[in-house]
Amino acid sequence: MKITATELSKLLNGTIEGNPDVTVNRPSKIEEGGEGTITFLANPKYSEYAYTTTASILLVAKDFEATKPVAPTLIRVENVYESLAFLLNKFGAAQGQKAKGVIDETASIDVEATISEGVSVGKFSIIEKGSIVGESTIIYPQVHIAENVIIGKNCKIYPGVKIYHGCEIGDNCILHANVVIGADGFGFAPKEDGTFEKISQIGNVVIESNVEIGSNTTIDRGSIGSTTIKKGVKIDNLVQIAHNVSIGENTVIASQAGIAGSTKIGKNCMIGGQVGFAGHLTIADGSKFQAQSGIGSNIKEANKAWFGSPAIDYKDFIKSYGVFKRLPEIYRKFGRMEKRIDKSD
Repeated sequence: MKITATELSKLLNGTIEGNPDVTVNRPSKIEEGGEGTITFLANPKYSEYAYTTTASILLVAKDFEATKPVAPTLIRVENVYESLAFLLNKFGAAQGQKAKGVIDETASIDVEATISEGVSVGKFSIIEKGSIVGESTIIYPQVHIAENVIIGKNCKIYPGVKIYHGCEIGDNCILHANVVIGADGFGFAPKEDGTFEKISQIGNVVIESNVEIGSNTTIDRGSIGSTTIKKGVKIDNLVQIAHNVSIGENTVIASQAGIAGSTKIGKNCMIGGQVGFAGHLTIADGSKFQAQSGIGSNIKEANKAWFGSPAIDYKDFIKSYGVFKRLPEIYRKFGRMEKRIDKSD
């Protein structure tokens, strides 16, 4: 996509400083730049790159004050991150798209499956009996959709995704490569002889609309009933969500987090990387968890931040860590004091 500064400014409702006719055709990192690219400055940590970047256009906040000459044309906007997201969607729209309504001859679609208008199905994908795929959904190569799956409209199902029988996907969802939806939950009953007997997992997974799930994430089916992912949830790569978990609306979960069975996460929560939740917990709306935190009990108060394992109030953890890291020094001081006391006896 080739676009001028003037056209970009209109799209973003911004103001231009510099050459309004300069054109760009791709985004770049501010530290890398390159002629014909647009970059952005949102984090003050990168401010120095504003004066060295070779990008043609630099997106900045309206209150940005340059302390040196800036070579790129500036476009000032109210919110840099929102404008950037909008632009990346524009640039990305032309990349990796499949023609609508094209079903590859190598795809296997059961005669009792329902394929709506405008659906694309890639090479060697399989759609089994009783499944329904909504309008304009794109199914990339080597996807397996088992029996009686429901997929909404305008979804993107990337290569290698596996959706087990009876699961439901809402509208406008994105499932990245190798996501597994609806595998058996980890349910085993101990026996007297020390072995384990598998407990049948007869529920499903229900994913509501506008959900995005990162590569290699797994969401297990309910043992009875559903594992539910509410609308607007965003899940990173390599996340494990166990059977009968419920994730509330617009919650975001970073990579390598794990949520044990039957835990209920509230809406608008923010979960950092490698956070672990024990099973059968209830987590209040708006909770925030720093990376690598471990949560072993219910969180009842909404909109609080937590850190540590077991997790405690974020501010308390930071204060406690300030003491903890000084323990070796404190220990040495006590040792010296003990020696002086012994000598004085």
